[in-house]
Amino acid sequence: MAQGSAAEAVEAPLLSSSPATVPAAPRRNTFSFVCAMLASMTTILMGYNLALMSGAELFMREDLGLTDEQVEVLSGSMNVFMLASILAAGWAADLAGRRATLVLANAFLTAGALAMSLGGGFIALTAARFVTSLGAGFAVVATSPTTPSPGYLSTSAGAPCSPPASLPPRSSPPACSSPRWLAMSGRDGEAVAVLARTSDTPAEAGDRLEEIIHAKATGTDLGSSSSPITRRIFTNVLALQFFHQASGIDAIVLYSPLVFQKSGMSSNTLVLGATVAVGIIKTCSIFVATLLSDRVGRRPLLLASTAGVAGRPAWPLTLTSLAATLSTFTTPTTLTMAACFASVLSYVAAFSVGLGPLTQAYSAEILPLRMRARGAGLGTAVNRLTCGVLSMTFISLANSVGMAGCFFLYAGLMLLACVFVYVRLPETRGRSLEDMDVLFSS
Repeated sequence: MAQGSAAEAVEAPLLSSSPATVPAAPRRNTFSFVCAMLASMTTILMGYNLALMSGAELFMREDLGLTDEQVEVLSGSMNVFMLASILAAGWAADLAGRRATLVLANAFLTAGALAMSLGGGFIALTAARFVTSLGAGFAVVATSPTTPSPGYLSTSAGAPCSPPASLPPRSSPPACSSPRWLAMSGRDGEAVAVLARTSDTPAEAGDRLEEIIHAKATGTDLGSSSSPITRRIFTNVLALQFFHQASGIDAIVLYSPLVFQKSGMSSNTLVLGATVAVGIIKTCSIFVATLLSDRVGRRPLLLASTAGVAGRPAWPLTLTSLAATLSTFTTPTTLTMAACFASVLSYVAAFSVGLGPLTQAYSAEILPLRMRARGAGLGTAVNRLTCGVLSMTFISLANSVGMAGCFFLYAGLMLLACVFVYVRLPETRGRSLEDMDVLFSS
C-alpha cells in the first residue's frame, strides 16, 4: 500500500462524517485502554509469580524446613531462569508477533502456578519456578509498550489488542497485533485498521501510519546496530535497566519480612501485615505515575524517583534512612520498627512513581523500530540478571556486611542513577518512535 493511500484510508471516516471546516473532537479511546488493561493481566501474573515468595517464605521455612540458601535460590533463581526465554522472546515477537508470544507466555505462567501449588519440597518448587520463569521471560518482553500513552503503564502496548492467554481466545475482545509489526511485515491494510481503533482521531492514526511507513521505506541510521545513535540508545537502555534493579527493589519485595524482623517485629501476623502494606503502597504509587507521566514528563519523574530512592533531603525517608535505622539502633524498639516501616514504605513509593514503571516504558519508546523486540529482550536480560544476582545474594551479603550495609550500597547506586538520568536521558514525552534519531543525535 502506498504511503498516501494508507493515510487517506485512515482519514476517510473523518472526511465523510464531518464538515470540512469543523474538526472532529478527540474521542476517548476506550478500545485501546481496555485492550491494554486486558493485556496487562500477563504482567500481573508475572509479577505475582515473582513476588509470591515474599510472604510465602515465612511459612516455607517452618512447613518445609528450608534453609537460607534454599530460600535465596527459590527467591532469585527465577530471574536467572528467565534469561533463556527473554533472549528468545525478541526473535519470537519478530517472527510470530506479540500476540502469539503473549499466548505462549501465559501458557507457561499458568502451568507453573499450578505446579507450584502441588510442590511439596525444594526440588519440586524449583522445577515449578523454572516453568513459570519461561512464561515470565516471554511476557516481560512481549508486553513492552508502544501504544498511546494512556496504556503505557500496563506494559502491554507492543500488542495493544492482545487478550490475556489465561482467558479462552474466543471469549476475549477482538485481538490484533502491533501496527508497527504489521507494517514491517508488509501488512499495511491491517496496520491501518489497528491504528484507526487505537488512536484518538483518524488524523492522528494517519500521522502515525505515515511515520511508520516512512521509517520502513527510508531505513534511517537507527536501522543499523553500528550507528552512533543506535549505540547511544542501546547503552542508555542497558544502563537504565541495570539501575532499575540496582535500586534493591526486589530485595525489599522478596525479603521485606526479614527486614521487618530485623527491626524488631517478632509476630508473623504483624510482619505479614507490613508486607501487604508495602504492596498496597507500591500499587497506589504506580497509579500516581500513570496520572503524571504525560503531564509532567518521563525525565522529571525519573530524576525525582532516583533521588528519592537514594534518600535526598526532599524525600529523606528511603534507603539512607532505612540503612541508618538498622545500623544505629541495635536494640529493637517500637521507634525502630516505626522508622523502619516508614522508610520502607517511602522507598517503595519513590521507586514506584518513576523508576519502577517508567524504565520499561522509556526503553520501549527510544529503541529503534527495526530492532525493538530484540533490544527489549537484551535490556530485559540485563534487568533480570541484575535482579537475580541481588536477590540470590541478599541474605548472604546481609550476613557478611550487615543488612544496613546492603541498603547503603543500594543508596549509593541510586545516586549514580540520578546523575545518569540527568546527563544521558532526554525527555521523550510527545515523541514518536520514528523521530528518536533526531532526539538522540542532538
